[in-house]
Amino acid sequence: MQIFDLLIEDMEANLGESWGDLSFEDALAFLDQPDAEELQFVAVALDEEDESDLTLIINIISAAKSKGIKVVLIAEDLMPATLRQLLNEGGDEFVPYPLPEGELAKAIERVLTPVEEPPLAAEHQNTLKPTDDRNGVVIPVISMAGGTGATTLAVNLAWELCLQDKTEPPRVCILDLDLQFGSVSTFLDLPRREAVFELLSDTESMDGESFMQALLTYEQKLHVLTAPTELIPLDLITPEDVDRVINMAKANFDYVVIDMPSALVEWTQNVLEHAAIGFATIEMDMRSANNTVRIKRALQAEDLPFEKLRFTLNRAPKFTDLNGKARVKRLAESLGIGIEIQLPDGGKPVAQNADHGVPMAEGIAKNPLRKEIAKLAKSVHDVNLSTATGS
Repeated sequence: MQIFDLLIEDMEANLGESWGDLSFEDALAFLDQPDAEELQFVAVALDEEDESDLTLIINIISAAKSKGIKVVLIAEDLMPATLRQLLNEGGDEFVPYPLPEGELAKAIERVLTPVEEPPLAAEHQNTLKPTDDRNGVVIPVISMAGGTGATTLAVNLAWELCLQDKTEPPRVCILDLDLQFGSVSTFLDLPRREAVFELLSDTESMDGESFMQALLTYEQKLHVLTAPTELIPLDLITPEDVDRVINMAKANFDYVVIDMPSALVEWTQNVLEHAAIGFATIEMDMRSANNTVRIKRALQAEDLPFEKLRFTLNRAPKFTDLNGKARVKRLAESLGIGIEIQLPDGGKPVAQNADHGVPMAEGIAKNPLRKEIAKLAKSVHDVNLSTATGS
């Protein structure tokens, strides 16, 4: 415990004299004693030196769970894979060390008074059954800078794809892999659910049924895997996890739109390898220009499929703005990219519509941005049909 001096202070502040510290060996022995029945929770503090042999720690977690005792993990410099393993073994909460202000108190409150997830509204329940008979087109959307409209494009492109064929509409799902700050659920007024974290934490045991149960639906047309309820590290899921989730989505849907985090992570490569095409949103500013150069270098240095990205200029100059058109051309030439898609500025109604939690086709159907995204969806669908038929 002397290594975790800040933890001692927090335990005393939260529990006074009603706690004690034990070594791992003594803790395992104590959990076999009758006195252990009175414990409400166990705080397991460990750092990178404990990663070499987790057997004893896993046994402690198992012993605590067998008695209905909650487990809070206090982790310093642990590998994400290690933390994930301990959570899978039964850890209820984890807090990074050094402890953020008040975070231990919040973790204790969460494990001792868990909030029950409200029942899911009938209109959000996914009734679609797994078929495993598709080979969906994967379309990631990634932002080159904050506020360039990536989520707006992802959500509305997915919805427009749902509308492409009225007699036999495509099956479309959108995966929000911006695990920390993803807002697809907000754009569609859908709740976030613990089932998403549970699915991502154990993709090895995922099957078509569990995947479908984790999805929510918007008007029984668009199927959504929201971001998790709580903030989690982007690298808590592995490339293998992402492969399994995308493969499951591809097997059950015609189109799989992915809202990506702005950060490059280990599994970005996996998403790009699955992608048929990707959209990278930019604006006419230095942030977008600088980040585009950096991501271009990074992807090409790792021999990743940079050519799959279609750079999409949001808030593009109007058709009659010749000076603006010239600036777009110079921007593309200076960055060594093609700006193939230009989306008009939809103005304040776009943000207001997003706050209402509906796609633009439902709330502001005549908005110029919505019309352009509808054209883009039709183009994607037409290309997919021609590829499928070989014409």
